[in-house]
Amino acid sequence: MTWLELLAVFGAGIAAGGINTIVGSGTLITFPVLLGFGLPPVTANVSNTIGLVPGSISGVIGYRRELAGQRSRLLQLGTASLLGGITGAVLLLVLPAAAFKAIVPALIIVALILVVVQPRLSAWVKRRRENGAGTVPEHGGPILLAAVYGTGIYGGYFGAAQGVLLIGLLGIFVHDELQRLNAVKNVLALIVNAVSAVIFIVVAEVDWQAVAMIAIGSIIGGQLGAHYGRRMPPNVLRAVIVVVGSIAVVRLLMS
Repeated sequence: MTWLELLAVFGAGIAAGGINTIVGSGTLITFPVLLGFGLPPVTANVSNTIGLVPGSISGVIGYRRELAGQRSRLLQLGTASLLGGITGAVLLLVLPAAAFKAIVPALIIVALILVVVQPRLSAWVKRRRENGAGTVPEHGGPILLAAVYGTGIYGGYFGAAQGVLLIGLLGIFVHDELQRLNAVKNVLALIVNAVSAVIFIVVAEVDWQAVAMIAIGSIIGGQLGAHYGRRMPPNVLRAVIVVVGSIAVVRLLMS
């Protein structure tokens, strides 16, 4: 890539880091940019996953106070995320590239729908929590474990809107404060992204220039998102995500 293209990837990394902090689905910014600069879809996905790990670490550190007292929950759900992430990453590598090109447009469409319906999902989860939902296991039980594992597979394979899925599941199955659940969500997403990144580094083709630009940008964007995010209209961010994600779908279908 040229220096101008690398600068654009850096800017996309900043945007993705900020969007991940505020809404989620930053992959729908960086992935299409990498495609636009000619990276093969699998290489773009792999490089994007590795590059966004530092931003995920930053998010976990920012929520470290809310993680207090959740060690047992993190061990249970984190194990499910770890296994799911490994499964998804292996599927990405063993399935032919043509399969990825065929599947990802559908995954992006699902992710875009999740981003659009996130406000209603969050409102429904909040009402359910306020009204009470009967007695449920402290950490969500086997149904949540299976769902977190499935989300980990999705995250290891592609990952856009993984955080939206996780916070929705946690809000439904676990009775706790939303900020504490968001902290758990950040850890689970980090586990999936990190284990996938390790596998990709060992056996996949990686564009390290793109990784570096996304990594630096996502760290900056995460900090900016945490500081300024609440001042930005969420609907504007969602509109940007939908537009960029739609462009990615069209590009994949036409390539």
